[in-house]
Amino acid sequence: MPLLFGTIAVTACNNTQTPQEKMEVKEVKTFKARVGEGPIWDWKYKRLLWIDTQGSVYIYKTGEEKEIKIGKMVGTVVPYTEDTVIVGLQDGIYKLNLKTEQLTFMAAPEGGIEGNKYNDGKCDATGRLWIGTMDNNCAPKKANFFVYDGKEGHKVLDSVTISNGVAWSLDGTKMYYQDTPTLCVSQFDFNEEKGEISNRKEIIRIPDELGTPDGNTIDEEGMLWVANWGAACVTRWNPATGEMLQKIDVPALNVSALAFGGENLDELYITTSQLWMPEGEEKNYPEAGKLFVVKPGVKGIKCNYFNNGK
Repeated sequence: MPLLFGTIAVTACNNTQTPQEKMEVKEVKTFKARVGEGPIWDWKYKRLLWIDTQGSVYIYKTGEEKEIKIGKMVGTVVPYTEDTVIVGLQDGIYKLNLKTEQLTFMAAPEGGIEGNKYNDGKCDATGRLWIGTMDNNCAPKKANFFVYDGKEGHKVLDSVTISNGVAWSLDGTKMYYQDTPTLCVSQFDFNEEKGEISNRKEIIRIPDELGTPDGNTIDEEGMLWVANWGAACVTRWNPATGEMLQKIDVPALNVSALAFGGENLDELYITTSQLWMPEGEEKNYPEAGKLFVVKPGVKGIKCNYFNNGK
């Protein structure tokens, strides 16, 4: 069960004077990652999947928690079946059997670029995996963004630096995406039938005081949540107006990703990193690397499964 960490101030950001809310951000009693990332609620089996990019996949549910050590860098995990998930590793996309812990290679759509590894990814409503890459040292514009349907992978963007944060509008006509160092959230027109994106435009610019945008997720009202790396918070935005609606402080400087989960999809799980903090900051964030959860007052939506779990 989660352990209470503390009460965190949450500020509503708009043009009217609103009372400040108080919310409880809780530490989840589970593994502490070096670089926690990629949470996703596997609603069919009532469990949270998340990763340590340094080489582990975690499975968390009430009364059960498991770590699978991969031996390779991990960029993302998405649900597939009860016994199998899909992972993006440093050298390709694999199936991971949760019982035997065996990996089965599927594809490497980038073809192998020295120093690059697969990073954040999510599945669309048809079950295609949208996944990007990044250079180990964050070399600029060396990476790419792909769509993989289980048979073939196609490049949809090039000249990317750190591919992060994939989400869709509630009606499925827009995709939201982040190349982290740009400090912007991009919106594309999304053709679900063809698996194509077009008409890129920047809809949200993250101000300097809110760090850089890492992972993202959508809620049931169509608002976009962003993990703010380097700013110890997560934020909620209106993608139609670019307005920030809410900010929740997190007891870790480098906040990496977030996902709605729980029986009612009303819990927001937040991953954090204990690496890459400025010198001296470690003592200010002793809980960095832990998994946190908060009830933000809005619910999320169910995730999509790779190939729709078939």
